[in-house]
Amino acid sequence: MTAPSDAPRPESDPATEDAAAPAARELYVAFQPIVNFERKAIFGYEALLRCKSETKTHAVQVIQEAIAAGSWGQMGRDLREMAVRGSPRAALFLNLHPSEFNEGWLVRPDDAMFYHDEPVYLEITESVPLSHFKHCHGVLREIRGRGISLAIDDLGAGYSNLKYIADLNPEVVKVDRQLIANLRGESRTQKLVAALVKLCDSMNAKVVAEGIETPEELSAVIDTGAHYGQGYLFARPACPAPEVDWRMLRQRRG
Repeated sequence: MTAPSDAPRPESDPATEDAAAPAARELYVAFQPIVNFERKAIFGYEALLRCKSETKTHAVQVIQEAIAAGSWGQMGRDLREMAVRGSPRAALFLNLHPSEFNEGWLVRPDDAMFYHDEPVYLEITESVPLSHFKHCHGVLREIRGRGISLAIDDLGAGYSNLKYIADLNPEVVKVDRQLIANLRGESRTQKLVAALVKLCDSMNAKVVAEGIETPEELSAVIDTGAHYGQGYLFARPACPAPEVDWRMLRQRRG
């Protein structure tokens, strides 16, 4: 659901809006399911940006160009509205670029994320340290005070700053694909992931294992105690939201 039509519209820079609009039209939102292992049901969907244009190879390029042009704040807002409008009735995970903390868009009361009918989780990547940490805390405190939850993304990608998780106190932590790829039972990596799950549990954070692609990875992930899973084994990102292939999960006992 988008913001009510009678909601107050904050002032914005017309030049920034003009720069953001063409770039935003280069993008669309695809949805990838996140499944609940215990309930064997959908927990939510991650909104992922995809590029329409054949002249650009990846949505990241459009984002980088928007950041360089100073128009990402407006674009981020527009894309959140697009994600909320197209999302199924389920929890919604929205990726947040650290540069958005330097602009005022996130705390505007008519942002679409505040009007989704289901829980909303803002994903902040663990592999990109936040600058202006006190300011970021202030922005997050205000957003979370309005019912938005926080997810730490990419735990295990390159390095793992566990203090980052302790300081931000997220509701969800997403374990990076690098730790899930080729995961096998009784391996050292599986023991590491299990230890991370136990640590997150002690901090009241649920764990999503990202990038599950094979039945072997699924089995090893479930044995770590992870709460949720995401990956091509269940569904590839698509618009509209794809159906989930439940066969592997439902064949597993327990």
